[in-house]
Amino acid sequence: MPDRWTAVAALADPSRRALYDHVRHQDHPVSREEAADATGITRGLAAFHLDKLVDAGLLRAHYQAPADQPRGRGRSPKVYEPAGDGLAVTIPERRYELIAEILADAVAEDPTRADDAARRLAGQRGRDLGAGLAADGCGILSALDGLGFEPRPDASRRVLLHNCPFHALATRHTALVCGLNHAFLTGLLDGLGAAGAEARLAPRPGACCVQLDLPS
Repeated sequence: MPDRWTAVAALADPSRRALYDHVRHQDHPVSREEAADATGITRGLAAFHLDKLVDAGLLRAHYQAPADQPRGRGRSPKVYEPAGDGLAVTIPERRYELIAEILADAVAEDPTRADDAARRLAGQRGRDLGAGLAADGCGILSALDGLGFEPRPDASRRVLLHNCPFHALATRHTALVCGLNHAFLTGLLDGLGAAGAEARLAPRPGACCVQLDLPS
């Protein structure tokens, strides 16, 4: 994992942060040309910032020929990928205060059965939030993106969530936190009025434990 303060300093530059965000959201290694085009800067400047992100431990780099082109003479293009799971700041985004509030309210309400109370409160928090977002015209994907889940729909009508906003807690208290997350997202879909959409537990390494199934 990169040093926290070195990484934060590396991302203080807006162009560098935009490049990091672009690389982290792709499902393939990113070339300097692609990164430059995606962020609207020159290839030379993109190369400079991408290498600084490598130095900071946020990206890793290697040389790879494009999959759709035969390998020619000379060195293959340099490409970049995320390094590790990110930082315990907001890269990727975390929302530990939400879990803390739910657990605190559950203990205050029913200390003898706090786990049951927490799941019920997580569902209610999700419904309330979803209803407010729906009133603002927010859909499922934009709601999930705004909450830091990094949703990516696929061709089979699933929405995979590539970031767990409760990552550190989920690694230590998996059953509890994943159960609360499932209840929260179920409530969120209900509040959004997403008829036919279902949140279900589908743990994947390095990602959220919940995935969404959308109606066909």
